[in-house]
Amino acid sequence: MFRSITSVKLVSRPWLLVMILSSGFFILYSGTEAADGYKLINIGAIVDVNSRIGKEQKVAMEIAAANFNNTAQNYKLSLRFQYPEKDPLQVGSTDLYELRLWAAEAMIKEKEVKVIVGMETWGAATMVADIGSRAQVPVLSFAEPAIAPPLTSTRWPFLVRMANSSAEQITCTAALVGSYNWRKVIIIYEDDATNADTGNLALLSEALQISNSEIEYRLVLPPISYLTDPKQFLQEKLLKLLRTESRVFIILQSSLAMGIHLFREAKEMGLVGPDSVWVIASDTITSFIDSFNTSTHFSQDSSSYKIFEDQFRSYFRSEYPEDDVSEPGIYALRAYDSITVVAKSIDGMTSDNSSSKISLGYILSSNFTGLSGPISFRGGKLLNSPILRIINMVGKKYKEIDFWLPKFGLSKTLKMEEDKNSSKVGDIRNGLIGAVIWPGDLKRDPKGRAMPTDAKPLIIGVPARTTFDKFVKLISSDNPHKIIYDGYCIELFYKVLQVLKYDLPYEFSVHNGTYDDLVYRVYNKDYDAAIGDITILVNRTRFVEFSQPYTESGLSMVVPAKAEQSPWIFIKPFTWGMWIVTGAILIYTMSVVWFLEHRWNPEFNGPWNIQIGTALWFTFSSLFFAHRERIYSNLTRLVVVVWLFVVLILNSSYTASLSSMLTVQRLKPNVTDIGWLKASNLNVGFDGDSFVRNYLENVLGFKPENILKVDHEYKYITDFESNRIAAAFLELSYERAFLSQHCKEYTATIPTYRFGGFAFVFQKGSPLAADFSEAILKLSENGELRSLEEKWFAPSPECSGSAEVNNNKTECLSLQDFWGLFLISGTTSTICALVFLVRNYTSRQDASEGNITSSGRSIWSKMIGFAKYIYARRERKFPARASALDQNPDVDKRSSSKMECGSPSDTPDDTPDGSISC
Repeated sequence: MFRSITSVKLVSRPWLLVMILSSGFFILYSGTEAADGYKLINIGAIVDVNSRIGKEQKVAMEIAAANFNNTAQNYKLSLRFQYPEKDPLQVGSTDLYELRLWAAEAMIKEKEVKVIVGMETWGAATMVADIGSRAQVPVLSFAEPAIAPPLTSTRWPFLVRMANSSAEQITCTAALVGSYNWRKVIIIYEDDATNADTGNLALLSEALQISNSEIEYRLVLPPISYLTDPKQFLQEKLLKLLRTESRVFIILQSSLAMGIHLFREAKEMGLVGPDSVWVIASDTITSFIDSFNTSTHFSQDSSSYKIFEDQFRSYFRSEYPEDDVSEPGIYALRAYDSITVVAKSIDGMTSDNSSSKISLGYILSSNFTGLSGPISFRGGKLLNSPILRIINMVGKKYKEIDFWLPKFGLSKTLKMEEDKNSSKVGDIRNGLIGAVIWPGDLKRDPKGRAMPTDAKPLIIGVPARTTFDKFVKLISSDNPHKIIYDGYCIELFYKVLQVLKYDLPYEFSVHNGTYDDLVYRVYNKDYDAAIGDITILVNRTRFVEFSQPYTESGLSMVVPAKAEQSPWIFIKPFTWGMWIVTGAILIYTMSVVWFLEHRWNPEFNGPWNIQIGTALWFTFSSLFFAHRERIYSNLTRLVVVVWLFVVLILNSSYTASLSSMLTVQRLKPNVTDIGWLKASNLNVGFDGDSFVRNYLENVLGFKPENILKVDHEYKYITDFESNRIAAAFLELSYERAFLSQHCKEYTATIPTYRFGGFAFVFQKGSPLAADFSEAILKLSENGELRSLEEKWFAPSPECSGSAEVNNNKTECLSLQDFWGLFLISGTTSTICALVFLVRNYTSRQDASEGNITSSGRSIWSKMIGFAKYIYARRERKFPARASALDQNPDVDKRSSSKMECGSPSDTPDDTPDGSISC
């Protein structure tokens, strides 16, 4: 329930009440010129004194005029009241329009009013504004449409709107509905024949769409003055609401009398109870909330309001003793402020300049704080946006909950600056900040629709036949009228009921038909919901609402499998890139070993073919740690140690990978390509009651005659063995259930075609969909959903290990796994070779100092000479090595090395450290 907030501080005098009572007759009947010489300003007032609002407005205007007259020196105000005809039985709408025009013209011409105040409806305001614009008389209206007509200021230049638009009120209402996820609402409004459409309904409909809600039903009520028996009429109308789903009722427009009758009958018919919500957005009702309770909405610190309140009570009781309540509402405050606006504009005028045009200018330039709030105008209407209060009606009392601040949303206080960056201000997406007492003392937020009861439980459709019994299974019992429902989907439903925070009476109903028919029956309201292995599809979401999916989505191709065998399996532990790099690093290591050893080691000497053979044999035998050649250089030893470490890692990794491939049986599908199936014109199977057939035909392009229906999971095996089908297309959940029992004979491809998964089905706008989705997420997060899957889809004993093997294939070892190892080996070999080159180059330079100076030779000549030096030294150093080995291959290598040593003068200066030299 909403209403405008006022908090004011004005200056007044405590003796004004006595002056009002003594001068009341003077206000109503004085002439245009007083005997004392001051000038009277006639003010026309059009109010309906037959209504509570009109009575308050009349009293408030008289008090405001009296307060001004008691202090004014040159001007006095004289109120000229006109009471519009409200009885539709006495006058028609056309005559009423002409009557209003005649009344406005009579007030201007005969009574010479300078300003006209009043008009509660926009239709009446525009009628009078037409006359005021022609006569150049300002018109202060208490009506403001939710959607202002185009060029309002141009069409009615003398119209001043002393009211706030209901747009903010409607925005708050729609946001409140959306925050509680109420998808459907019922609008109730009283269609007053004297009031033109103000756009409230259109604005509310648009705002509800933004909040993902919609209007389910519009209950249009005639003016209560039309009804001879309101009780019977409302009972007949409210009977229609009992057939609707929504229990969120928004009273958009209604008189106080109609509202009292409406609530009385709605309560008797059970429409004001648990899970029902009544939102009152009509000012004509909310304006009197203050009057129904001793509490006040207005500031207790405002002395001006307290004085006005005392004045209003006394005068209202004396004027209307038949009314029990005498507290002022917002309409009374606005009426008081309207006279204050006129009075202040008169104070700004001079005695020589009192024309209407000048008076209009002063009115529009008003800027003060009145009893109803800040008063200033822009474009002919009040500038300030209203601050709304949301209250909770509890019996005959109410409780303040939150404030709605324009452009900010919910707040616990009225101070926007303090609350702007605090948690007290919200966008209403999570409901009201304050605690709400709901009808029926409900401990949770109401669902806003007719909830299931024991007398009227939730009717849930369950498919009678499913291809895979593990999802839904119907078991006959001893009682022919009782069916036992079992399966993964059924047990998940029971788990969700345990998570829900409220009881949900339900009743299962067996559905004999297709899944599309089951979904359509939920849309057609034959069922309230449906559970089972129902897939979320786009065309289905147009008619029903799905919960959060509780299974994975996807379409897999299941085909017969055979054990994977290959005569080249010994190559598969390494990738081709790994083999190439391993061979390259082996050849590079062989070259470095030969380069470091061939000058000093007789094992690496001799003709080229012997040197290459020895180097290759040494390197390959090191792979199996079977090399027998002796090594003389420490640099070579360093290269070989690193290489042996590389060999150890590669050998161990290769052995482990190959052992895994040989010991673990891997299944290989007979068919992997859908295109091959279509080209070969082979048959494929699908679940007999699913959407897959249309998908295979329209999307994947299979011929209709090649798509065969399979009624049960066990028939897949028969059809595969008889070659009736070459492949079966199953949803991912079905595939898991099938392979958990038949993993040895069949395998599946990775699902590449995605769908929505399985979910529960509800009617559009049902709040149960959101509750079930939340419950499914909770079950998933706490692990219960996984435990349920393991219970129903546990693999058979022979498949318990195969599932993991097939899902975790042994992968080939790639270069990415060993590039660091190869980098270490290659870097070590390269560094050793460079060290060897530097040492030999230095020795060569020292040996050539006696012959040719190095400074006189080019770099290229030095390089050629250095190469010849190494090769020549090798030939000159071991002249008898080859012949000795040829004559006696069994010669001890150490002795042969000693034989090759000549005189001390033959000892080279560049012998590496640790090598055997002459």
